[in-house]
Amino acid sequence: MHTIPTDTTQPTTRIPVEDPLADKLVSFGGDGEPKSPRSMLQTLIEFEEEFGFEADSYSLGGNVQQVEEKFAGMLGKEAAIFMPTGTLANHLAVRMLCGDKPRAIVQEQSHLYQDSGDCVSRLSNINLLPLAKDRPHFTVDELRQAVEGSEQGRVLTPVGALMIESPVRRQEGKVVPFDQMQAITGYCRERGIGTHLDGARLYMMSGATGISAKTYASLFDTVYVSLYKYFGAPFGSVLAGTAEFCDGLYHDRRMFGGGLASANFSAALALKGAEGFEERFNAAIKRATTLFDKLNTLAGIHVGRIENGSNIFPMDLSRDLDLDKFVKILQEQSISVSLGDLDQRRSTLRVNTTILRQDVETLFAAFRSALEGSRL
Repeated sequence: MHTIPTDTTQPTTRIPVEDPLADKLVSFGGDGEPKSPRSMLQTLIEFEEEFGFEADSYSLGGNVQQVEEKFAGMLGKEAAIFMPTGTLANHLAVRMLCGDKPRAIVQEQSHLYQDSGDCVSRLSNINLLPLAKDRPHFTVDELRQAVEGSEQGRVLTPVGALMIESPVRRQEGKVVPFDQMQAITGYCRERGIGTHLDGARLYMMSGATGISAKTYASLFDTVYVSLYKYFGAPFGSVLAGTAEFCDGLYHDRRMFGGGLASANFSAALALKGAEGFEERFNAAIKRATTLFDKLNTLAGIHVGRIENGSNIFPMDLSRDLDLDKFVKILQEQSISVSLGDLDQRRSTLRVNTTILRQDVETLFAAFRSALEGSRL
């Protein structure tokens, strides 16, 4: 029989919960603030002290219910339901909206079509009809042609649902223009086609366009938002819609293996991360725009704009720079950048709320010193 050592003379190891430089580090490498076990532990401690944990039972009740109610309000929907992944949120939205109409229209560049293993077709017997190959979005005319083609074929195959992903990560984070969304969802309402917004990065889009998340969500029957990409949770998402849509949907969630025994830690982190997020991210985009305009006055660097872009900005560096030294000098001043195509000297700067940790003048001075200190 194995016994557990009980020697109490050994010192107890304590894991610090503070992240070094967390209050100063500016990261241009993701949608949200970098997560670490330490930072998540610290946030959980703060949540426990301020609100207290409330257990859920297989993702029902407790803090999970709180996050559902909070995001339903943030999105202007009657109800919402927690999902462990965005893949499941999108799948169940399309499944429920289609009903007995076994075809759904999506962008060819969408995650649901490209990155989900044909889950909707294989598990729900719904065929996805992809439009706008290699483009961020389709037009209402392309949609109309696809719908009429489905209805007028040899065998009637009506379209039950339509999904729009925006921003489109496979297309440099480009957003679907609002007027196009209005036209597309308006046509779907006329034809009785359910509409779903893959808004994993909805708040990135809102900050970039100045159009509120509620306004975007109001165009669609259902909307999904990620909880881990930038709200600080380690996993999870929220699917919002009418009370009728969400009622009993937890049965389908569990049928697909998504009824987690306990999800309150993830919900608690998302509740903390959502506090004032819209205002903070909008301020981050404004600060980034000001900074990038100033950087473009310097020799050796140019930060561009993507048409209909969100929080991704292309950065070009001149060939007279030692890139390793450039990155190192920025790191010494608590700024993190990752370089992509080194041969072409091209990369991207991804804006998130960490940019609010240093003011524009400090960031500008750091980039200027990195450029000056890395010239060959």
